[in-house]
Amino acid sequence: MNATATKDGDSGSTPDLDSFTAIDTGGRNPAGGVGLFIAIVAFSWSAFQLYVSSSLPFWLSEEYGINLVFNGSEVRVIHLAFAMALACLSYPLFKSSPAHRVPAYDWALAAGSVICCLYLVVFKDDIATRAGLPTTGDLLASAFGLVLLATAVFRSLGLPMLIVAGVFVLYVFFGDAQFLPDVVQWKGASFGKAMWHYWMQSEGVFGVALGVASSMIFLFVLFGALLEQAGAGNYFIQLAFGALGHFRGGPAKAAVVASALSGIYSGSSIANVVTTGTFTIPLMKRTGFSAEKAGAVEVASSTNGQLTPPVMGAAAFLIAEFTGISYPEVIKHALLPALISYIALVYIVHLEALKLDLTGLEKPPSHVTAMQKLIGFLFGFLAFVALGGIVYYGLGWIGRAFPGMTFVGAVAIFLLAYLILIVISARRQDLHMDDPSAPLITLPKTGEVALTGLYFLLPIIILLWCILIERLSPALSAFWASMAMIFIVLTQHPLKSLIRGRSHPDRISLASSVKLGFADFWAGMIGGARSMVPIGVATGVAGIIIGTVSLTGAHQVVGEFVEFLSGGSLIVMLLLVAVMSLLLGMGLPTTANYIVVSSLMAPVIVSVGAQQGLVVPLVAVHMFVFYFGILADDTPPVGLAAFAASAISGGDPIKTGLQGFAYDIRTALLPFLFIFNTELLLIDVTLGKAIFVFIVGVIAMMLFAAGTQGYFMARSKIWESVLLMLVAFTLFRPGFWLDQVQPPYENLPGTELVQLAEEQPVGEPLRLRIVGPDFDYPDKMASLTVLADLGEAGDGETRLENAGLVVVMDEEGATLEEPFPGTPFFQTLQMFDFYGDTLVRVETVQIPAERLYKEVFYIPALLVLGLVVWLQRRRQTKPAFFGNF
Repeated sequence: MNATATKDGDSGSTPDLDSFTAIDTGGRNPAGGVGLFIAIVAFSWSAFQLYVSSSLPFWLSEEYGINLVFNGSEVRVIHLAFAMALACLSYPLFKSSPAHRVPAYDWALAAGSVICCLYLVVFKDDIATRAGLPTTGDLLASAFGLVLLATAVFRSLGLPMLIVAGVFVLYVFFGDAQFLPDVVQWKGASFGKAMWHYWMQSEGVFGVALGVASSMIFLFVLFGALLEQAGAGNYFIQLAFGALGHFRGGPAKAAVVASALSGIYSGSSIANVVTTGTFTIPLMKRTGFSAEKAGAVEVASSTNGQLTPPVMGAAAFLIAEFTGISYPEVIKHALLPALISYIALVYIVHLEALKLDLTGLEKPPSHVTAMQKLIGFLFGFLAFVALGGIVYYGLGWIGRAFPGMTFVGAVAIFLLAYLILIVISARRQDLHMDDPSAPLITLPKTGEVALTGLYFLLPIIILLWCILIERLSPALSAFWASMAMIFIVLTQHPLKSLIRGRSHPDRISLASSVKLGFADFWAGMIGGARSMVPIGVATGVAGIIIGTVSLTGAHQVVGEFVEFLSGGSLIVMLLLVAVMSLLLGMGLPTTANYIVVSSLMAPVIVSVGAQQGLVVPLVAVHMFVFYFGILADDTPPVGLAAFAASAISGGDPIKTGLQGFAYDIRTALLPFLFIFNTELLLIDVTLGKAIFVFIVGVIAMMLFAAGTQGYFMARSKIWESVLLMLVAFTLFRPGFWLDQVQPPYENLPGTELVQLAEEQPVGEPLRLRIVGPDFDYPDKMASLTVLADLGEAGDGETRLENAGLVVVMDEEGATLEEPFPGTPFFQTLQMFDFYGDTLVRVETVQIPAERLYKEVFYIPALLVLGLVVWLQRRRQTKPAFFGNF
């Protein structure tokens, strides 16, 4: 779909929208040999990433002695070399720079970028022997490399990311300046030390973030680009509109679903807005939404797409790396909040449609009875279950019977399913995107649309199968999914050409279909690489931020600042972190956004929260800052997604951003809830409990949405909205009210520590409150709450030692010795001065108290909800839920 609605509703491409599209792919498209060269470089990057992710290098080495095996460090360097070179060639340096040719200085900058990166590969053996003693060549390569990286960041990401990184670099060199407050000063670093730290080792630019980008993120971005090029994006949009377009406010509801589906593989909220919004926003305006509200719905949908597993804007892999949990676990934790948030957004759209008294679009005539629809649905559901069973148990049996044949069996099942689905698709017309600004549109038939592209789901199934069932690494899973997608891209058109008869309206010759398949493959490989450029340079410059934090301990400074401002209030501390995450995330792509906010703000919640008694799983903390960083995409004044949507809708970008944030208040609520109620992240819950939490969470979020929108079954009075939000809060966090009645923990004195440690059940950590003199301020007493994992059963002292705590019991209680390096609490307890006059002690041991079930507070909440329903039904004028939903 290339049509874009302008302010007057005409079709055409607007410069504003083109500029937002350029954010992800670059604004320069030279013709002729230069354009072909850039395309070849981009294609080569994608081919290189597929090569190093496969077993081909090892096969070539074993069979033919060709040593083309690259280790992880070399892959990172080559990855960044490609990204920086393409940034110089694809992105103009200034607005006035030529867009249809590459000036000489950009060729020079691209060559310099490659030289500075490959310097680390060519001289890797010499560098390894120097160990922190850089030569003049090292310093020149490092300095020029950082400057060239800065120019690449400026081109592809703009000033915000460059300013943030620049502040950190200045802090490294001038952190000892006298004009800085004492609380933020540090000793500073020499030029040589900083350059070595940033460029010559794996603590800076070529650190963890770039490693995740080169090993995992690229493959997922490539997979998404191939999926989009094959036509899956159009398929998802048409499917959503066919299913939901006839409902009240249907185009807006379809926009939410289409963006959710696009979010499965999209790595950018801006790209999501541009691809789906060009179709959905004009249609929303046609049905009665204002320009700002139509854009805001698309913005809220697209930003939420970055929170949707399995990709989560390519940040899911970084979350797994930074928190130390497996990637499948990250998907599990992120699933429920994303589903709840999207369901609530559909409900918000429904409430807006009710307030505006909107109707849906014209539904195509159907001669299928309700019973036939039900039978068809049940048949499709059973067929899907049967196919899943065949795949699961069939592959499982093959794996047990023929251990070496699982791969062959998987390929055979994939080919069989693909051939069946491609035959079904070939008998129907291909999907063509309608012009959203046309005077009339007839919705497609959902069943027909679904059958035209079911084979697009096969690579997604392969991806999830490899990750969740086979437990392959994310990189290897994405590799096989990408290979499956490449096979589909190359063969879908030729196979349809062979199957279709001469009378079929969409039939093309076999030669043309083969050519079309290779053109799609070429475009998909290039599109994946060009989409990866901003992510590649972002993860590189984010390494500077991470490196600064590790070199200077900057997160401790931020933590002390937040602790001072919060005044000891846990909620105020979380609000401050949320606001700072919003500010830090403005103008940054998803991946860089997460790296920045997690590097600075996640340690603040962990350290300051622990001092105030808040101990939560690390993944909950990272999800908290990630959510608020993503919300920066629709938060004025930067809000790039809002500006992209307004370029399509013709609305005011600031108003669009404000309205989008108003819709996203429900998303902003979720992080606070799962910090205090980790069941929403499916942590330590059974399957039955998970289903119960999901149902309650959906109901609570819909009530919260109704409260904030001022409409439930009728227009709400202010006090009714307050009651609805109170009921929602109670359903989300009934433990809050229980804590007011009964304390959650029984505080036992530290003198009983050893005995309690011996009695603690295996697998349940022991909660300890530790007090002692502050290391930085010896006259001040610090406190900290920790969870000690005691391991296997045994005597108390042994179990405490296994947890990393050396305890000396005396008449006054339990005294702690300084933990040994490498033990779990070595870093955590560095805040205490173990050699002062006052000893560090375990003040209390907190044992969970025997209390009422927290769910008992659902009863008064439901009674209050019943009261609101009874009052509003008396004023209700139209069906609020099922009448033309």
